[in-house]
Amino acid sequence: MSTKKLWGGRFTAQAESWVDDFGASISFDQLMADEDITGSLAHVKMLKKTGILPADDCDKIIAGLEELASELHEGKLEFSTTNEDIHMNIESLLTEKIGPVAGKLHTARSRNDQVATDFHLYVKNRLPLVIEELTTLQETLVGLAEKNVKTIMPGYTHLQHAQPISYGHYLMAYYQMFKRDKERFEFSFKHTDVSPLGAAALAGTTFPIDREFTAKELGFADVYANSLDAVSDRDFALEFLSNASIMMMHLTRFCEEISMWVSQEFKYLELSDSFTTGSSIMPQKKNPDMAELIRGKSGRVYGDLMGLLTTMKSLPLAYNKDLQEDKEGVFDAVKTVLPCLKVFNGMIATAKPNVDRMKHATENDFSNATELADYLATKGVPFREAHGIVGQLVLKGIQEGQNLQDMPLEELKKASPKIEEDVYNELKSEVAVERRHSLGGTGFDQVQAQIDNAKAELKKAD
Repeated sequence: MSTKKLWGGRFTAQAESWVDDFGASISFDQLMADEDITGSLAHVKMLKKTGILPADDCDKIIAGLEELASELHEGKLEFSTTNEDIHMNIESLLTEKIGPVAGKLHTARSRNDQVATDFHLYVKNRLPLVIEELTTLQETLVGLAEKNVKTIMPGYTHLQHAQPISYGHYLMAYYQMFKRDKERFEFSFKHTDVSPLGAAALAGTTFPIDREFTAKELGFADVYANSLDAVSDRDFALEFLSNASIMMMHLTRFCEEISMWVSQEFKYLELSDSFTTGSSIMPQKKNPDMAELIRGKSGRVYGDLMGLLTTMKSLPLAYNKDLQEDKEGVFDAVKTVLPCLKVFNGMIATAKPNVDRMKHATENDFSNATELADYLATKGVPFREAHGIVGQLVLKGIQEGQNLQDMPLEELKKASPKIEEDVYNELKSEVAVERRHSLGGTGFDQVQAQIDNAKAELKKAD
């Protein structure tokens, strides 16, 4: 006597319920219910077109699947671990609705190509959502940068004051990072937008199916050229997780700096109360919890990537039950990155830069030392010699508590007779920033050019 499973014909024993629970994936793959019904509709329409199944049977199946789709969207469908996964659950529900004819739906199809199709559709449907959030963040950064082209702040290397820069320039650096992120997700469409449907279990099928028809029905741009590859490939999911991890890394860099910029030591930014929290014991606290939480959530997405990479490592062709572990990480990453982008966008959009504090930080340091070295170089002093002269002046300034721009001209001339009165203008932080006209530099005209180019890019993408 066979088991009650839809695949149980050759089995004589029923697994214990706790074993069924362990093997079932319905607890998470029900997130692909819509994709599963969509894929089944395309498949049965193909069976009708090719005459593999009688038209009447196909029409009954189509009507039943459309009813299930409506009930799903109304929240009326209930799934069971008895039926293991979303595919068996949908087929079982369809059988309850239209009777044994539902069993014909699985003609010329395996759960192997079915799940791969569902997964491709799921990722394909989520890519635009991530890209949309990235675009919104880019638009926010461009808007903020344009308001802060002439806002001066310290630029850092090794977390030490390096040279003064435009805050707009700083923001546009992250624009470029998120631009690359968006391009990576856009490229992911190429490998996601491929249909595995029709590969069957691993070897294709003897039925005269039309894979191009189902691909077109599902909106896929291409079909897998090899049936073994079709059912076993998860590169598209790995690409999504890799892209998401790189994007989260960019967010963590920004969040780390925000967490510093809002501290008492820096005071460069003030975050909105809407994106901060207080302390249960210290009344004065205003914590950048959203920035910290986004920074922390990067670990989840990195873990999702490493989990799938490890699952795929050394996995033999074609389908293996290990591949049941491919989806939860992607589901988790989608659930993580979308709110992270949304919250981060709101946080940075409402953050207020402390313009005076930022500029003051560039006037009470030696970040204009390179300006003095460049000044001497334009006067004919070899740059290496100029570098040594300025280094000695910096040492003197540190020892005596005096900035370069505050040193008397006589003292500067002792270091080099090439230094004239005009040097004081060169040492102003806003002049130092404005004069950096090299392509991609922090000069005000260059920052505005970056902003203009970004606006054109975003407009073109609309």
